[in-house]
Amino acid sequence: MIERLVTWLNRVLPRPLDPVRSIKAKLGLLLVASGAAGMGYFWYAIGWLPPMTSATAIGVALLTSQVLAHGMTSPLREMTAAAGAMARGDYSRRVRATSRDEVGELAQAFNKMAADLAAADQRRRELIANVSHELRTPITALQGVLENLVDGVAPTEPAALRAALAQTERLGHLVGDLLDLSRLDAGVVPLRRTSIDLGDFLEDAVEQAAATAAGVGRDVRFRLRPLPAPLTVYADPSRLHQVFANLLDNAARHSPAGGTVLLGAEERAGQLHVEVNDEGEGIPVAERSRVFERFTRGDRSGGGGTGLGLAIARWVVELHGGSIAVLDPHPSAAGPHLGCRIRVTLPVTASA
Repeated sequence: MIERLVTWLNRVLPRPLDPVRSIKAKLGLLLVASGAAGMGYFWYAIGWLPPMTSATAIGVALLTSQVLAHGMTSPLREMTAAAGAMARGDYSRRVRATSRDEVGELAQAFNKMAADLAAADQRRRELIANVSHELRTPITALQGVLENLVDGVAPTEPAALRAALAQTERLGHLVGDLLDLSRLDAGVVPLRRTSIDLGDFLEDAVEQAAATAAGVGRDVRFRLRPLPAPLTVYADPSRLHQVFANLLDNAARHSPAGGTVLLGAEERAGQLHVEVNDEGEGIPVAERSRVFERFTRGDRSGGGGTGLGLAIARWVVELHGGSIAVLDPHPSAAGPHLGCRIRVTLPVTASA
């Protein structure tokens, strides 16, 4: 009720000072008009008004208002200048926000907006750099193979065609990641949930990951730990496969030659816990939350990719009402490679 009354008053009350371009001038006019109205009533009530004293009082009040208004309006002027700098691409400007009134709150909100815009601009630059790099490599390789075939330098044989196909598939994966990213930003992702036998599903994921690793010459073994009992999850099979394909591919890329990628699952407290373990160098604790951010590639060796795979994995898991996290390696891990351990947690049942 009160909010409606305030809205109605804001709509119907006049705004005579809108043409004035300075808020300090507005405050001065407000003070002069208020003082003049008060003195007018004083004159009307007693029939006499000392002219010099009244003029001096108005002048002192006007001067005081201008001095005090400087601190009130300086954040607004700083925001105007910072907004102009942002329009030119400079997101480093910040506003001094020391007051505790509405202007101070506005300055704090402005600084937060500037920081968010700076981060978004940085992510955009990183996306352009990463995607440009990832596109250049397969396109250059594919162009070289095709030029050799066209010029007759290399014979048209299965090995050359397989190399061209591998680069084409790499481009396809990149485009698929970018399309998923656009769907993430748009917030429109249909899930086609169905009941999935987790054991069969993970076996298929391991077989496909092993075939992919062998196809690119990675000396990595994949092993699925036997499930303690038949497990079922209600999820979108294609989206869930996307999660474990990304996790297993990352594990294979970061595992040493001859290493083993271990996949296991169990049910605890009404939730499914699926873990992917590799024997690589692991992820530092300080970076474990950042690896699921978009465009984050990390410092682990054997890199590649655009930094979108784990971000898309987290997005899919959260769509299913679950979570994903990097955990400490198992205490039994030994040797120079402690490994990386990623756990996906999913509800056993979920509504469609």
